[in-house]
Amino acid sequence: MSEKLHPISPASSDSPALSNAELVQLRVRVVALENMVIALLANAPPEQQALAREMASYISPRPGYTPHTVTIHAAEQMRSLVDRADRFQPMQPS
Repeated sequence: MSEKLHPISPASSDSPALSNAELVQLRVRVVALENMVIALLANAPPEQQALAREMASYISPRPGYTPHTVTIHAAEQMRSLVDRADRFQPMQPS
């Protein structure tokens, strides 16, 4: 059984197209949110980081389903955020 997603065409959408300024603002907000997630994960216990990695594996294509590029990239981005947070882990005293 394969999962099929149908993208919404601009003509069928009830919302107007975003202006360039709105797209730039959206990009700024996404970058800010990514950095906030990294900061939160940096101080999160290992179990919380493991949960984030597990969630990324959960959204990855499962056997029998069609792999969608957006889903694959989303899972990779989630793993990347956890990996980047590892760089900011507080140093443990020796």
